[in-house]
Amino acid sequence: MLNVGRLNEGVVLDHIEAGKSMSIYKYLKLDKMDCCVAIIKNAHSNKMGKKDIIKIEAPLDQVDLDVLGFIDHRITVNIIKNGEIVSKEALTLPKELVNIISCKNPRCITSIEQGLDQVFFLADKEKEIYRCRYCEEKYRSTKKKKK
Repeated sequence: MLNVGRLNEGVVLDHIEAGKSMSIYKYLKLDKMDCCVAIIKNAHSNKMGKKDIIKIEAPLDQVDLDVLGFIDHRITVNIIKNGEIVSKEALTLPKELVNIISCKNPRCITSIEQGLDQVFFLADKEKEIYRCRYCEEKYRSTKKKKK
């Protein structure tokens, strides 16, 4: 069994759907951060069968919780201090996404005006549907729905 060292200070993202850790790594821009990051893929989980885990040796304020909530609001966010979990942050679907996803409508103003922010709002919380603020184009998620 693989043993990954203990994190003294930072954030542990747990209960990530197996195989999704690299997309989270990219969305959070962890490659741009000057800190230690450990990615554990396909770890055994009693709850999920297999899961991914990301350990980040950085303060919570450097992790975009809105991005995490958008990707999967069921991810567990553990705050670590002095090697112990001191708190857990609950994720929710963000009401608004800015420059996280892009509008695919070729007639949307964001396709023409290059400097304009890509802004989406949560239109349907139950179905996890986001719509473009400017043209109302629906964002089609590639997530698999859990049964």
